[in-house]
Amino acid sequence: MAKRLFDIVIAALGLVLLSPLLLAIAAWIKLDSAGPVFFRQERVGRFGRPFRIHKFRTMVAGADRLGTQITIGDDARITAVGLILRRHKLDELPQLIDVLAGAMSLVGPRPEVPRYVALYPPALRDKVLSVRPGITDRASIEYREVVLPAKLRLAAAYVDGATLASDLRVIGRTLKALCWTR
Repeated sequence: MAKRLFDIVIAALGLVLLSPLLLAIAAWIKLDSAGPVFFRQERVGRFGRPFRIHKFRTMVAGADRLGTQITIGDDARITAVGLILRRHKLDELPQLIDVLAGAMSLVGPRPEVPRYVALYPPALRDKVLSVRPGITDRASIEYREVVLPAKLRLAAAYVDGATLASDLRVIGRTLKALCWTR
């Protein structure tokens, strides 16, 4: 209950305080390339319930038809603005909407697309999906590219030891990492 209340307060406050930045980013995306401001994609949430995640669009419109779901390195589909948004993780800010709506938490295992969740071993899948997915987690901070088994181990460890204090540490480490992003 305390975690959910914390999520609601911080997400609402974040959306209000960041609204000028969010509007500026939206305008920048529209000026840079044709297409919607948001990228919406089905992800798997708590208890395996699907939801549509919000992100700022960082690729050309229709990029899903031009390549794979995973983007690694210098993908030609990434827009000029998208490159900057991704580098500074600003494309993730609209997920505060998902936190406010209850589909996500500020901290928790990152949500995956259904086809990757289907690859999780059943026991780990049940554990990882027992909590709301988060905007940030240890894997997001500690590794640039994490292979699925390592990501699942970190997610399971999070579920086993999650507290408000540990969430605050992850948020602090995330903010610190963002300040040192190139």
